[in-house]
Parts: sequence; structure tokens; C-alpha cells
Amino acid sequence: MSDDLDPREAERVRRRDREAAAEQRALMKPGMGKVFKQIQDTQAKAAKEPPKRRGRAKPVGKPRREPRP
Repeated sequence: MSDDLDPREAERVRRRDREAAAEQRALMKPGMGKVFKQIQDTQAKAAKEPPKRRGRAKPVGKPRREPRP
């Protein structure tokens, strides 16, 4: 692959590949398993609970009453 590329372009490709691999290696560091488990537990808990309602529900289709003069 690097035979047909400009040397600068080949180096750019190597840096890109190395950076992509670094992200995956970072996930394998000690302690990241705990973080991953916490994320999974939070998502599972959120899936079990009904969604929270925020604020008062506004009636749909009801006209507002006009104030009396």
C-alpha cells in the first residue's frame, strides 16, 4: 500500500492508523472494565424505569378560555 503513496501521505496513513489503535488500547487499560460495567448498569436501569415526565402536560385540542372583561 505504501509503494504507490507519496511518503507524506504514507506517514499520514500510519499516524491515522496508530491513533485509531490507541483509542482501542485505551479501553483495555486497567479500571476501564469497571467504567464499562457502570455504563451498562446505568443503561439497564434506565431501560427498566418508565420515562420521567417533565413539567405539566398541556391539554391538546382544548381551546383556552378567554378572560372575562
